[in-house]
Amino acid sequence: MQRADDFATRRKHLAELSEAELEKRFWELSDKIMQPLVDLAAKHTSPSIERSVLLRMGFASVEAGAIVKRIHELGLLGKGAGQVVVTMAKLHQCSVNEAGEKILTAAGGEQMVEHFRGGVC
Repeated sequence: MQRADDFATRRKHLAELSEAELEKRFWELSDKIMQPLVDLAAKHTSPSIERSVLLRMGFASVEAGAIVKRIHELGLLGKGAGQVVVTMAKLHQCSVNEAGEKILTAAGGEQMVEHFRGGVC
């Protein structure tokens, strides 16, 4: 059984597009395809996953647990604990370990909430 060649028919809606327009359409469709995966990752992390990330960044288990608990209390767990810590380190030009300590303080936690909710990240 031979398949009918219907390529010309299926591409009619694309025939008039320029190369730049085709590329733009490609990236729009790629973003649309990937969005459910991005949403799933953002909405389905867990404290244990985020602790694991911090452990791999060099934090001790007790430190990682406390930092993740604080980030969760601040409502930023969906941003990723690693990203929150790295962002704090960049803001203060310090090590990630120092940034983790800063997040545990009231002022540091509030700074992260303001930073992420303010649309900076």
